[in-house]
Amino acid sequence: MILRELFYIDASTRHVANDMRYNPLRDQSAMKKSDTRKVRLSLQQINELRKGSEAHILEQETELAFINKMYAKPPAAPAV
Repeated sequence: MILRELFYIDASTRHVANDMRYNPLRDQSAMKKSDTRKVRLSLQQINELRKGSEAHILEQETELAFINKMYAKPPAAPAV
């Protein structure tokens, strides 16, 4: 897991936001050595995983647009 997947910096405010990301307060999934049963995901957990995946895809699309803009060919200078 990449560190920036845990922390989201809002581009407009430049502050750390927690929009559609991992929330450590709700994480009660510490496994013990004696836990042998299969873990079942609740609908809420599945929904959180889906939201995180969608946020990751959205970030990749915006980064790709920025990179394409950064490395695009410069516009042709008008002939004088």
